[in-house]
Amino acid sequence: MIDKQFPSAAEAVADIPDGATLAVGGFGLSGNPMALIEALHAHGTGDLSVVSNNCGVDDWGLGILLAARRIRKMTSSYVGENKEFERQFLEGDLELELTPQGTLAEKLRAGGSGIAAFFTQTGVGTQVAEGGLPRRYNPDGSIAVASPVKDVRSFDVDGEQRDFVLEEAIRTDFALVHALRGDRHGNLVFNKAARNFNPLAAMAGRICIAQVEELVEPGELDPDSIHLPGVYVHRVVEVGGDIEKRIERRTTRTQEGA
Repeated sequence: MIDKQFPSAAEAVADIPDGATLAVGGFGLSGNPMALIEALHAHGTGDLSVVSNNCGVDDWGLGILLAARRIRKMTSSYVGENKEFERQFLEGDLELELTPQGTLAEKLRAGGSGIAAFFTQTGVGTQVAEGGLPRRYNPDGSIAVASPVKDVRSFDVDGEQRDFVLEEAIRTDFALVHALRGDRHGNLVFNKAARNFNPLAAMAGRICIAQVEELVEPGELDPDSIHLPGVYVHRVVEVGGDIEKRIERRTTRTQEGA
């Protein structure tokens, strides 16, 4: 078996070139591979096309790459927490392929499973299937790039004809993910909500780089507890359990009797 451990996040991402495509794990700020994102930012890599559920916030997650104008295109399902994202998109500096969340998840999973495309009912009868969704604006507000028309076919489902839209799978040059625990062979265990898009992003990347809070020896992980087998993971970096973990919004209320 191959020892996939890298000594640092900087060395793990050093060969990601300008113009690369990336699949990045995380949902909101949960499970963001921050050490890898910060290393990529420090390395100066740019002109990136990124596939991730969202683009972080203005000063955290993928937002730090966006603020530095390192991202040229995002493929996401939710973009509502980042003012800089809104500004760049509306002013024509950023391309956005807005994708339904379940469809995005399946596009990543399909890419990692060797499935070229699949049919889904999600988006039928909308601009997702019919085309015309703005992907990039001109500075004057007109549409520079619009989404294309997609193939729609009818299938028999329980004796009823229903329309389905064809969605192509996603494969990226690299994937960046965060896991709670991993071993030197790349087997990964995710923690609760941080499991979100991380396994799917890992599957879609031709080269998957995983940051783990704890690195253990092969054989120490219970095989039944492994969420992602090492066959999908190519590099592993231990970042420790004391890394900063943020949430988008903290909501509190006064405790009764306090």
